[in-house]
Amino acid sequence: MDEEKSTPQRPDAQRNRERILAVALVELTRSADAPVSAIAKKAGVGQGTFYRNFPNREALVLEVYRYEMQQVADTAAHLLRTRTPDQALREWMDRLAQYAMAKAGLAVALRATAGRYGSLAQLGHGPVTRGITLLLRANEEAGTIRPGVTPDDFLLAIAGLWQLDPHSEWQPRAARLLDLVMDGLRAGAPGADGPSTRA
Repeated sequence: MDEEKSTPQRPDAQRNRERILAVALVELTRSADAPVSAIAKKAGVGQGTFYRNFPNREALVLEVYRYEMQQVADTAAHLLRTRTPDQALREWMDRLAQYAMAKAGLAVALRATAGRYGSLAQLGHGPVTRGITLLLRANEEAGTIRPGVTPDDFLLAIAGLWQLDPHSEWQPRAARLLDLVMDGLRAGAPGADGPSTRA
């Protein structure tokens, strides 16, 4: 009975999966301990349907996280079409901070899951790394950041975001941290002698 994903999901099965993910995002953001049974009930699916899509709670948490990280990553290309490269990078950093603070409940659930599957950075590595790579490459080509910065360098530099308390006045601290990161990225840039484009 071990059906692999060799055949595409039927439209109703795909809708069920999307409904479960949407409800799980809301419920896990509200409470890291949201029971799977409540998520399935609010999504309007039975336990069997739930477990066909997500064999366990950890699989659900990881999929919600990956989906959300894809949304965050997708904003990188949009920002690059509408902003200068360094403005796009700095604004994307703000959006990442907003995401990190808004999804505090999900972050608690993720920390529990991450212990078994590796670091949070590894869990969302794919889409976020693509977004960061796009932004760093555009900035390096524009001469607005120092050459040779890798996505891993960037993720380590902003890791302090996840130490902030979402129930505190986190915005000024996050802004200061991200400004410091941005100043560090600009240091040694070929165009560093020009005027700052920081808002």
